[in-house]
Amino acid sequence: MNAVELHKKLESNAGLLIFGILFVSAIGGLVQVLPSVFQDSLVTPTAHTEPYGALELVGRDIYIREGCGNCHSQQVRPLLAEVRRYGPYSRAGESAYDRPFLWGSKRTGPDLHRIGGKYTDAWHRLHLVSPRAVVPKSIMPGYPWLADAPADAGDIARKMRILRRLGHPYTDAEIAAAPAALQGKTELDAVVAYMQVLGRPPPPDEGNQAP
Repeated sequence: MNAVELHKKLESNAGLLIFGILFVSAIGGLVQVLPSVFQDSLVTPTAHTEPYGALELVGRDIYIREGCGNCHSQQVRPLLAEVRRYGPYSRAGESAYDRPFLWGSKRTGPDLHRIGGKYTDAWHRLHLVSPRAVVPKSIMPGYPWLADAPADAGDIARKMRILRRLGHPYTDAEIAAAPAALQGKTELDAVVAYMQVLGRPPPPDEGNQAP
């Protein structure tokens, strides 16, 4: 059977055609996925990257729950305009403790990967409750309910134990102290704590240079 006959047979047989499409798509997927599985730089934390604390973990969960990632990315691209605006470009190892990662691609609002330490806690609190009080042209919605909702410590210890199995270096003492770290804290406190560690500290001696 020559190539022309094989092609005609594939076109006339829906089952074979579907199988061929899936087979070729699977090969393409493997070509894209397998290199990342075996590339250590994607799963090895950078020297300055630390796992999130209990309050920061809860803040990250709230960040995801409220859909913040729908408008904000957390990936500074290695482009001159990006690093001049946001800071040093993002490294894969900086997201080694992110499950799931929140790189994103949609920017209705600015990228947040280097937001940590850029503003005070008070600024973040006001911005989250009433965005236009600090950024008059902001289209971001306010989240005033975060200030009244207590940070839920119910399953934080269990969550940290599971993350430890996945490679996060939490100690028994850190896990045992996690519920106490959330006592008296609100969801607003947790989100602010999470925001203040994003991208901190930046990679040393990189400045604002794009490769």
